Amino acid sequence: MERPLEATRMENSTSSCFLMERKTHVKLNRKEVMLAKLRKSCSCTPKKLKNFVMDFLPVLRWLPKYQCKEYIWGDVMSGLVIGIILVPQAIAYSLLAGLKPIYSLYTSFFANIIYFLMGTSRHVSVGIFSLISLMVGQVVDRELLLAGFDLNDDAPPALGDGSLQNDSQSSTTAFNLTIAGMNAECGKECYAIGIATALTFVAGVYQVLMGIFRLGFVSMYLSESVLDGFATGASLTILTAQVKYLIGIKIPRSQGHGMLVITWINIFRNISQANLCDVITSAICIVVLVTAKELGDRYKHKLKFPLPTELVVIVVATLVSHYGKLNEVYGSSVSGAIPTGFIPPKVPHFNLMLRVAVDALPLAIVSFVFTVSLSEMCAKKYAYTIRANQEMFAVGFCNIIPSFFHSFATSAALAKTLVKTSTGCQTQVSGVISAMVVLLVLLFLAPLFYSLQKCVLACIIIVSLRGALRKFRDVPARYHVNKVDTLVWVVTMSASALISTEIGLLVGIVFSMLCIIVRTQRPRTALLGQIQDTSFYEDDLEYENLSSVPKVKIFRFEAPLYYANRNYFLKSLYRLTNLDPNLEAARRKKYEKKEKQHLKKGGDTTANGLGIRDTTLQLVPKQIDFQALVVDCSSISFLDTTGVNTLKEILKDYKDLNISVLLACCNPSVIDSLKRGGYFGKDFGSMQEMLFYSIHNAVRFAKDQKLPADCSV
Repeated sequence: MERPLEATRMENSTSSCFLMERKTHVKLNRKEVMLAKLRKSCSCTPKKLKNFVMDFLPVLRWLPKYQCKEYIWGDVMSGLVIGIILVPQAIAYSLLAGLKPIYSLYTSFFANIIYFLMGTSRHVSVGIFSLISLMVGQVVDRELLLAGFDLNDDAPPALGDGSLQNDSQSSTTAFNLTIAGMNAECGKECYAIGIATALTFVAGVYQVLMGIFRLGFVSMYLSESVLDGFATGASLTILTAQVKYLIGIKIPRSQGHGMLVITWINIFRNISQANLCDVITSAICIVVLVTAKELGDRYKHKLKFPLPTELVVIVVATLVSHYGKLNEVYGSSVSGAIPTGFIPPKVPHFNLMLRVAVDALPLAIVSFVFTVSLSEMCAKKYAYTIRANQEMFAVGFCNIIPSFFHSFATSAALAKTLVKTSTGCQTQVSGVISAMVVLLVLLFLAPLFYSLQKCVLACIIIVSLRGALRKFRDVPARYHVNKVDTLVWVVTMSASALISTEIGLLVGIVFSMLCIIVRTQRPRTALLGQIQDTSFYEDDLEYENLSSVPKVKIFRFEAPLYYANRNYFLKSLYRLTNLDPNLEAARRKKYEKKEKQHLKKGGDTTANGLGIRDTTLQLVPKQIDFQALVVDCSSISFLDTTGVNTLKEILKDYKDLNISVLLACCNPSVIDSLKRGGYFGKDFGSMQEMLFYSIHNAVRFAKDQKLPADCSV
């Protein structure tokens, strides 16, 4: 098989022509390749089955190699610390999800166990996460409203020992109705957790399907600016939703678009009803929590593990509320009875899944993206590798399996992951220790939080948002680094806060992609000048002391050339070279036509009253000061059909004016596109006079060309 040869003039003292030989790539039969992969994947051998099981459950690979003496102390310490942090956060985040605290504890317990079995990251802390809880809560509230429930119908405190039996009878309103296929006496709490588990199950199924079909590339469209803006906007929504608990007022839970603005309007309308006891408690708790966090950040290098401030605040606040009878005397809202033990598992309702199928998609993507990004961050820091596809399976089953046990969606959490790494975590054994701490609370300690004020939980949530809210301080630095990324951040943050979190995420993705499209539609263009006494060329508007090349224009286009930026390419080329070949050709034809018409009538003067020689001078009102155009293609990564036709068009148009067009620094992909498009002719015979591997070669070739006799320069 004959290999293709490409001729070009290489930079050389003799300016000799060298032939570049392209490698021959064997074309693979895609059908045969796919069939071979299918046969390989469908075959089953004992070794392959073993590898599949060990890949699906990575714990089987690393746990037998666990170095107990070296790892156990760090894992136990980090597990205890995370468990102590998890309990108050789980109870607090139940407010965001619109569910009872017991379900948050279930979620934290099962997520740690399942990720221990299936995760590939050694340090990530998977469990309840504020943004995910908010997204779940918004869907739960919407469906409760559609079902006719009152979102402000808080259950009165259940009396008794806080057992599951008593709690099951504590729903304020029981409806014997058919809602989305649920034919049973189902109250508000029952329906709320039904919606949450259905949403969680569908999100987990999406994640597993994405893992099966290897759709992890979807996360690439969530840039850092989009994620940061989304997190900050959602944090503002979370903060707004907690203000009513801080000051102890009862206002409707706003739903739909513009929830943030509507909630603040309702807050100011009802500010006179603020509960003084809740206001004082909130102020004290926020001061204590923020002070402890700031001191912890300042002296973290001296502390072996973070201070369990949240737990201390919850214990003290619960004792004060219980013995001070704040609920009975001052009407302060409390958590109420938290049952002990586990509720029997239940299959999520299929009809409810259909109602929340669309809502589950952004939930699945956000959950996966946060988990994988944190896993990759930890893997890079501690020099090991993760498998992104397995992470998708892990977080998917962290949603599917717990949904049968009355749990809701989970994700990796940045704050707890950082605490985990700072307290000596070595493996996911620490996750099992954290799960045991949560289990201890589930089995024995949960009823002790009966008198815990909701304003205390709101304080814990708000203080935990410090990291996301501090992103506002980074805006000037972000703007200095990249203005477009800052604009993406602002748009995503604003849409997430002012419209809704799901729409905000979609707006951020679309807007960031539009920014990329716009930047390729209107890229930088420049005329290049030569750096004195060198063979290099740069933008003459950006650098001093560049010399122009006589009779040669060098044009650079810093983007792919395709259908969306074709017109901008041509306009920029004509503007910078100060010559539109189409207009110039039309002008010449117009004058030539008038001249021929006048000569047919006879006479030595033209229609303008001038002599023939004077008219010839007017054929080109503006003289052309170059005879060659060099197009620097080093920044053109690809050409589509429109791009190839555009280059062919300028080649023809400039040729009509006796100006040669030379291409320089084309990559192989661009060269192949030009060949297929017939740019070099059928036999590529003129290729060595049209294509050059450096700008300097093209310039030297243009200088060596003889000026045509009829060219007006």
